[in-house]
This record gives sequence, C-alpha cells and structure tokens, in this order.
Amino acid sequence: MPGDAGNDQNTQDAAARCDLLAEGPCSWSNSSGEWEATLSKLGEGEQGMEYQLTVVTPERPERFLAVLRGESMYMGEYPVPLGNQTGNEYAARFTAPFCTVDATMTWRIDLQQGQQPIGNIPVKLVFQAEPH
Repeated sequence: MPGDAGNDQNTQDAAARCDLLAEGPCSWSNSSGEWEATLSKLGEGEQGMEYQLTVVTPERPERFLAVLRGESMYMGEYPVPLGNQTGNEYAARFTAPFCTVDATMTWRIDLQQGQQPIGNIPVKLVFQAEPH
C-alpha cells in the first residue's frame, strides 16, 4: 500500500494478542486460507515445563519454524523447527527457557519459513511460561 513504508512496527504492535494457553486455540485467516495454532503443556521435563505447539496451515512451508521471543523481557531468540505430522499439521515440542527475573515470563511465538517471517498473521501468539 502506498505511504505504508517503514510502518511495519506499528502494524506488528496492532495485531490482536491471543494467549495460546489461556484462550487457545488461536485461529486466523489470510490470503493463503485458514490457520490454527494450539499450545499444550506436556508436563515437567528436565529443563522445565515442556510444551507442544501444533499449527494447522493452508500452506506447506519449507523449513517451518516457530521462533520464541521474550515479549515481557528480551531473552534472545529460540528457533524451534516444526515437523510435518499429517496433511497440513505441523508440530514441535520445546521447553521455554527459564527466566530468573520474571517467573511468569510472557513469550511470543513468531512463525517463520527459514529466515523469513510468515506475513499476514493478524494475531500475536503469546503464552505465559510456568514458574518452576
């Protein structure tokens, strides 16, 4: 759209938040079709609480990644590869890194194809990590 250059940050912030654990599953539609993301707790693992993220996508992304980023505090980026399960369903298991400063850390999950963010996602996928 004309006059929209450099406005990506505002667009990103304007996305509706969807808490994957409290409100999930989170679903949206874009030019590709219908998407749905679900996050479930698998239980306490050696490194902390284990989660499973499942994404149903109308696309067949190559090198499909879910990138964990601290929403309430920056703690780096943690790419988690999503593996194809059946049809258009992809899933990954991961442990959210533990934050010693903020036990109820809020994490954001960004979906990417390789290094490229998947565009046209009108929701911001977030969840609150469980304290140890």
